[in-house]
Amino acid sequence: METRLILVPQSKIDDYTARGWWGTQTLDDLFRRNVALYGGRTAVADAFNRTNFTDGEPRSLSYAHLDEEVMRLCSVLLADGLRKDDVVVLQMPNCVEQYVVYLACARLGIVVSPVLTQYREHELSHVLAITRARAVITCRRIGRHAHAAMFEALRAGRPSLRAVYAYGDTEANTTFGEPIPAGVQALAPRLDASSDQAQLDNYLRGNEISANDVFTICWTSGTESTPKGVPRSHNEWLVLAPTVIEGANLGPHSRMLSPFPLVNMAGLSAGFAAWLALAGTVVQHHPFDLTVFLRQLRDEEIDYTIAAPAVLGQLLHDDALAEGIDFKRLATIGSGSAPLSQWLVKGFKDKFGVDIVNHFGSNEGASLTGGPRDVPDPETRARFFPRAGVKGFDWHVSTTRKISTRLVHLATGEDIHEHGVVGELRYAGATVFSGYYNAPELTAKAFDEKGYYKTGDLFEIGGDKGQYYRYAGRSKDVVIRGGLNISPEEIENLILAHPKVREAAVVGYADEAIGERVCACVVLKTGEALALDKLNEFLRNEQRIAVYKLPERLVLFDVLPRNPVGKVLKRVLREQVGAASERLHST
Repeated sequence: METRLILVPQSKIDDYTARGWWGTQTLDDLFRRNVALYGGRTAVADAFNRTNFTDGEPRSLSYAHLDEEVMRLCSVLLADGLRKDDVVVLQMPNCVEQYVVYLACARLGIVVSPVLTQYREHELSHVLAITRARAVITCRRIGRHAHAAMFEALRAGRPSLRAVYAYGDTEANTTFGEPIPAGVQALAPRLDASSDQAQLDNYLRGNEISANDVFTICWTSGTESTPKGVPRSHNEWLVLAPTVIEGANLGPHSRMLSPFPLVNMAGLSAGFAAWLALAGTVVQHHPFDLTVFLRQLRDEEIDYTIAAPAVLGQLLHDDALAEGIDFKRLATIGSGSAPLSQWLVKGFKDKFGVDIVNHFGSNEGASLTGGPRDVPDPETRARFFPRAGVKGFDWHVSTTRKISTRLVHLATGEDIHEHGVVGELRYAGATVFSGYYNAPELTAKAFDEKGYYKTGDLFEIGGDKGQYYRYAGRSKDVVIRGGLNISPEEIENLILAHPKVREAAVVGYADEAIGERVCACVVLKTGEALALDKLNEFLRNEQRIAVYKLPERLVLFDVLPRNPVGKVLKRVLREQVGAASERLHST
């Protein structure tokens, strides 16, 4: 019997379809079109240093060859009983096989739940519980960590988790450890078999895959203590493609370098949705390595990439780093994850002729794009975003006509229309998700009484005509480290489990390279001592958290600052930690 995992209300589907904002074309439909028209073109290529972070030599697949591998994986998944609306958790580095998995699942109507490669047992147990995943697809190893073995251990006590599949070596590797463990399905030998087209055709006749079916459940961290699942349909991904394509003025068959993890908005909007719409080529990159990144920019004929402000700053400062890059071809570069400086955006335009596209966005679908056609002046583009979704302003990026935004005063709840008043940006429309997966209480808190998503991000109105938004900070307690959101509450709860800790608070402190780093502010039990390395040893080995969440500073307090009702004053802690950081930096 056919099931339908469609989480968007039918009224919204009817409205957006009637307006032409959403359509009937699925991601697999677009891929099949590309295979038929451009089968010989390169679709996706590995980074040249692939063997450093996972098994297998670097590969490059044409659209036709990619389709062949998609068909073989479809046959394996169908033979093992996986069906439409089953959830598959995906933990892989940026490599060509990611595309095989995404596209096979899109064809079968299986929901992909991608997670960061840094996630460990703590985060993964939560993801598996919320999604009730039927299978996991991973690699034998990512770096030196045995991911297949980790998931096989997590499968115990989870009868709904039918299988763990792994790409990678099936024999012992003296450099990188043991082979794929018993109990894990090694994909390499099974994918050598031919695909079963008749089996797939019969399956698709009984299972209609629509553009409104959920395609992914991505994960985001905010103020809550555990990651939240964000479901997005095919339509909800495709409507975001113009933010990349039109924002950066990309043409058909563009070659894109993908340094961001292909697991959330930043990676998937460019590296998957825009890639399919353009019939482009993606060159993969993992993990971020400046030397590898620069060599790829020189050697791979790249038209577009995304880079953090700190990386762009290094290129602007050091002529040797930029030498050999074809900036006539690489005419636009996307950036975000941290505020951009006017010096940086103007410098790239003056020195290289390159336009930096300023992106703001979230997995939930709030998205602002400052591209050169909408904000021609580089210094203005560094400070402001187009005031999208507001009547009276028309922008080049077509997505701005499919959404609505409002700026709300947090104290009064009133809409802000004047310059210079800071409020929370709220967002509605065709890009915005409909709710967190299996979390109705969190969903209820995420939207206001008018149905707008409450971003938790503060902006103010700017520009001579009030045509811009300027980012002014965050209202939510969250640390953004290298573009990844970290929930302080989650880390605080884990630190409190340490036998020497009485109280704990976590805050971020500024860092030029990656935006923010994590600081643990701790009150110890009487007579105890604790060093940062010992705290992180506990968090890594006992609590099994992702490495990127580990504190990079530990500050010990006799007492944490609190207000009259006992709430920890995070603002005071940030000021104290920030002042200490400045003193350390200046010595």
